[in-house]
Amino acid sequence: MRLDSALIAAALALTVTVGAGSASAATAEPVTYVALGDSSVAGPGILPQDFSPCLRSLRNWPNVVARLLGAELTDVSCNAATIDDMAGRQLGFVAPQYDALRPDTDLVTITVGANDIGLGFVVPSCYNAFPQPIGSSCKARYTAGGVDQLTGRIAAIAPRVGAVLDEIHRRSPDARVVVVSYATYFKPGGCYPKERIWGVDADYLQATWDRLHATLATQAGAHNAEFVDVRTPSAGHGICESITEKWMEGTLPTSPATPFHPNATGMTQTGAVVAAAIGA
Repeated sequence: MRLDSALIAAALALTVTVGAGSASAATAEPVTYVALGDSSVAGPGILPQDFSPCLRSLRNWPNVVARLLGAELTDVSCNAATIDDMAGRQLGFVAPQYDALRPDTDLVTITVGANDIGLGFVVPSCYNAFPQPIGSSCKARYTAGGVDQLTGRIAAIAPRVGAVLDEIHRRSPDARVVVVSYATYFKPGGCYPKERIWGVDADYLQATWDRLHATLATQAGAHNAEFVDVRTPSAGHGICESITEKWMEGTLPTSPATPFHPNATGMTQTGAVVAAAIGA
């Protein structure tokens, strides 16, 4: 697999700047880093796993960021996490993600929102075994009557995302808070029949993710947080691309990962993007 050498080089260069102002990087006190979020952060299916019920990979992008920045990572990201799981007990027993935050936490990253608008159920609902016009368009269903249901869901969670960022600041007042987008899923027009989602629906799904990205960026800007765009650098590396180029797996994964989630390459590349942005 081919990694983006420019991204990796930029991120690796950051390791010499972390702890600037101290006697040396080697003697600097390490950054305390907490990673919050859902399965796009956790990395279900990517080996090795940490054997938690959250299906976290030890090769997910927070681990990459921590290695590149020389940070001490506490990763509480969890498969299927929603905004409610920041404060609540996921699966009934997993501790709230907020519990990992401390007054002396230096860095917090978070990606959340896709499960709150139901994308895990929406995407499979867009499958069509046959090409148009045999079947039905999920875009037509979700926008029936001139009302886009998913746009409405995104608007509804916007203030809740803001509230999450405010709570992070309350618990870790000195932390740098970074909201990270999801990666690109579909190229324009999709790739039917490789992925059995019609082009019109692939474009609709990607537009929905992009609308979610815009909302996350807006809330970050309004709540004293930074936003890192992974959608742009991952364009050309979505589920339609070749095995060597894609950062995301499709319906039938070709590497250990959950369908419609980042693979190990995607985690490495996303970690480089995030680390470079934090260092910059």
